[in-house]
Amino acid sequence: MNKNNYVYVLDGKLYINLTNLCTNDCVFCIRSIKDDVVGANLFLDSEKLDVEEVKRQLDEIKPQNYHEIVFCGYGEPILKLEELKEIAKYIKEKYPHLKTRINTNGHGNLVYKRNIVPELKGLIDSVSISFNGENKKVYDELSQPKIENAYEGMKEFIKECVKAGIQTTATIVTGYKNYKVDLQNCKQQIESLGAAFRERPWLDNGY
Repeated sequence: MNKNNYVYVLDGKLYINLTNLCTNDCVFCIRSIKDDVVGANLFLDSEKLDVEEVKRQLDEIKPQNYHEIVFCGYGEPILKLEELKEIAKYIKEKYPHLKTRINTNGHGNLVYKRNIVPELKGLIDSVSISFNGENKKVYDELSQPKIENAYEGMKEFIKECVKAGIQTTATIVTGYKNYKVDLQNCKQQIESLGAAFRERPWLDNGY
């Protein structure tokens, strides 16, 4: 029996967990506090992703009973870009009613040193991108990126997703300890990039 939880259910939505790796080390990330999200242990025992096992777990969970599937786990899903595309294609072919979404930190183009957004078009219906702060200083303090130009790269990624016609939301986490983010400033910037703004109150259960 495969012990990796690649597919899990949360609040009536299906989620796919592809990796433990991330280019951020956010101060509010639930993975530094606990190993599970509502009882599902999301730490994977290997970065060698078993795509066929992901498909098997997906089929087993009866996707016809859900309306959305989100690529989101303990790491940054776009770090497994080729596997993500293969799984998304499988979903679109086998479960065309399912809307697909990626929750991402928006570093994909920096990681791959090319614009990957056109590769997602037709496979991914929407993206939720962690904006996190109104400027580089606040962003770096909260996100602790391990990659150069992370803040500007994230904003460029938002622009590219909007340009490609992918439904794009950018999010701000609020209410974690005493960290203060200028919500109005973030909202203005996000909307000027063409994306929708969403505030995500921090909850200690991880979502």
